[in-house]
Amino acid sequence: MLGTILIIILILLLLGSWPAWPYSRGWGYYPSGLLGVVLIVIIVLVLLGRF
Repeated sequence: MLGTILIIILILLLLGSWPAWPYSRGWGYYPSGLLGVVLIVIIVLVLLGRF
């Protein structure tokens, strides 16, 4: 249950950090890339049953 909620929150953060606005284009893909890596790690841990 907690893992599912955490994955949903991380997906929403990933979509929110996408560099779509002119002021955030200079950031590159660092915010969404970092959240993407965290999301993949959490998904793997949930699938393995360790989280």
